[in-house]
Amino acid sequence: MNFNGKTFRALQNVASGDVSDETRFYYHQVDDYLWGSYSGGGVSAGVLIGKVIEEIKLDFHYAHYDKNGQYRTGHCQSKAEVVDGRIRLYEEWQWTNGDQSRGSSIIEEVKK
Repeated sequence: MNFNGKTFRALQNVASGDVSDETRFYYHQVDDYLWGSYSGGGVSAGVLIGKVIEEIKLDFHYAHYDKNGQYRTGHCQSKAEVVDGRIRLYEEWQWTNGDQSRGSSIIEEVKK
């Protein structure tokens, strides 16, 4: 599974997360390295960097400014599957600053 050039949007998130269905994630991949940017919804500007593990698992760190100007950082592990021809990521994450709460999200590829 290759994530290079893919765009994702959130399908589901918990209340303590800043991501909504208005957030767009733009992924890039070279070999096992993954990075990207994201914005929209409760996120003004964000970046992520990590690795693809076992082809369908992702492990990455992220940082963004929310709409209130707060700097947020976190760690996420995702498992990928293909649903209706689109990549869907089931994410388990934790803030690494602030309240350090945990949550889960589902994001799905946006077809162009």
